[in-house]
This record gives sequence, structure tokens and C-alpha cells, in this order.
Amino acid sequence: MKPRRLHPWDVSIDEARTTQQQLRCRVETGDRLGPVHHIAGIDVGFEQSNTITRAAIAVVSFPDLELVDQALASRPTSFPYVPGLLSFREVPAVLDAFDKLRIRPDLLLCDGQGIAHPRRFGIACHIGVWLDIPSIGVAKSRLIGTHTEVPPHKGGYAELYDHGECIGAVVRTRANVRPLYISIGHRISLNTAIDYVMRCTTRYRLPETTRYAHRLASG
Repeated sequence: MKPRRLHPWDVSIDEARTTQQQLRCRVETGDRLGPVHHIAGIDVGFEQSNTITRAAIAVVSFPDLELVDQALASRPTSFPYVPGLLSFREVPAVLDAFDKLRIRPDLLLCDGQGIAHPRRFGIACHIGVWLDIPSIGVAKSRLIGTHTEVPPHKGGYAELYDHGECIGAVVRTRANVRPLYISIGHRISLNTAIDYVMRCTTRYRLPETTRYAHRLASG
């Protein structure tokens, strides 16, 4: 499961932004999924005053959401914290963890943004394009965009817009709790992305994939 190498990771902040601009054209915003039997949740944490990046991937069977594989990888943090450029800080460790998996997932749910990003290339896009796997951005907070009020019931959502473009959806995964920000990562449409996130969400605000990966990343 060796990923393709699309660019170096040891780059400047300006080079990172340029790379995002160059790769955004590779994002596919329509459905190109095969049968989905395994879904991975991806989460990243930091240790030792943020000097160590710790990436976790949890793979669950679908649709029963049972944990079937997991991997953890750590490496020195080599890129500064810059909003909009988190993939350059986090993805190298994610790729290390992905290489340890026994089961290749059919779909990725990433803790972060997809195209709901200033350059339409958030971490879910970056991972999805690099690995060429369908991916979804499942963020706990908004990076950019505006939306109308989200209906209070489970499954209610409002579209997220930036400069007149729909870049995602603000989705209520539990009644009367804070919504999640769902956006396309790669090889999936927004409606399909919302459907999979909801089908991966049980009693909690976060999908089970994210919960498994977060527990693993937090150690």
C-alpha cells in the first residue's frame, strides 16, 4: 500500500500554498466509489509540546461499524502551525500510519476540511488525492463559508457557501447538538458524503470512525 509521491513535504509556507493551488485540479467532486466494505477514520494528535506528530487510522467494517484494523505512527513535527496548511503538518505521519494497515479502506473520513478551504484543498483532499481513495472532510468547526440556520433534528443540514459556491454542508448528526462541517475530499459527491457520515454516526456527535481514530491518536 505504498502511496504515490506527488510532491516533497519539506517546503516553505509559500511553496505549500502553491502546491495546494496546483493539486486542487485533481480533486474529483463526483462519485467514483466501488463497493464500500471498509471505512477508515483518520485523526492526528501531538505530543511533547507539539514536537511529535501522532497519526492514527482506524478501519471499521461497513455497515456494521466494527473495528477491524488500526495503525499508529509518530514522527517529528516538521511544519509550523498555519491555518489552511495543516496537511503539510499532519499528512506525512498519516501516510506512515496508512502504510502499516493490513486492510486497505474503501473510503476515508478525515478529521478536517475537504474543499471547504480557502484554496479548495484541505487535508481530506490532500490525503484522498495522494492515496487515490474516496475521502470526506468531517470537521468539528468552520474554516470558511457562511450558511443559514441548521435545522435542530438529526440529519438536518444547511449548505455551506463561499463566494457563491457551495463548498460543503453543516450537518446535525444528533438532535440539538453542535453540527459538523462536511465537505468533499476526493472521488465523492456532497450528498453521498453526507449519507456516509450519517450512516457512520450512531449515538454520538462524531462518526464512529472518528471516535475510534481519536482514541487511538490520544493514546
